[in-house]
Amino acid sequence: MTSEPGVLVLAATPIGRVSDAPPRLAEELATADVVAAEDTRRLRRLTKDLDVTVSGRVVSYFEGNESARTPVLLEALLAGERVVLVTDAGMPSVSDPGYRLVAAAVEAGVLVTSVPGPSAVLTALAVSGLPVDRFCFEGFLPRKAGERARRLVALAAEERTMVFFEAPHRTGTALAAMADALGGDRPAAVCRELTKTHEEVRRGPLAELVTWASEGVRGEVTIVVAGAVGGPDVDADPDSLRAAVAGLEADGVTRKDAIVEVARRAGVPKREVYNIVHGGKP
Repeated sequence: MTSEPGVLVLAATPIGRVSDAPPRLAEELATADVVAAEDTRRLRRLTKDLDVTVSGRVVSYFEGNESARTPVLLEALLAGERVVLVTDAGMPSVSDPGYRLVAAAVEAGVLVTSVPGPSAVLTALAVSGLPVDRFCFEGFLPRKAGERARRLVALAAEERTMVFFEAPHRTGTALAAMADALGGDRPAAVCRELTKTHEEVRRGPLAELVTWASEGVRGEVTIVVAGAVGGPDVDADPDSLRAAVAGLEADGVTRKDAIVEVARRAGVPKREVYNIVHGGKP
């Protein structure tokens, strides 16, 4: 073992056109002692397109083996080797494998660096037409309806622009849940197949995007949603929540719908408002 540890390189890969690959990517792949790839078949296609020959060892590093493979790669790093980590597209560890290895390397005192490059998060944000001065990345929403709804209700008062990843077959469902929790008039953009031949950016209020997505969505999807303007417009204390529900009921809104709307406007879970209205604990 050498006296100095090696280097972990997080290398961004194209999210669409291979010509978007950063110039350093080819060099790092060619000279690495170890290349850890989310999908080794995609790595072979990428190196062929880049006309690169990998001289080091190639190992798989994906969600299913990330926990088991991390100690092995850390051992290589501590032995002084240069390990390059690549995922299918974009920057490793951003909703992709990599975080565990980065955390382990940092804790062990190993240098961690990156080859900056394509990012679906920043690309979608930039082309969305929505505010970019403050934003947050929320990754993939939960698949289960209840968990998804709770996550979105918690984001109802978020003032920053929000960026989400979503599978194409769940995009319509996700947009509908967003409209329910955030309001159908909330501005948003669905960015599909970014930087690819059939790139499409669909902009509009969430309710309109729900209708558009009902016909089916294909390709890689990133959703950008505007933040709340001015934060919650209903205070979250029990008296204010009760009064807001009573006010909507007086206008002819059913209690169930009033509770949903007040929860959205206050940025609190529906269950909390329900319990307060029905005399339970918040």
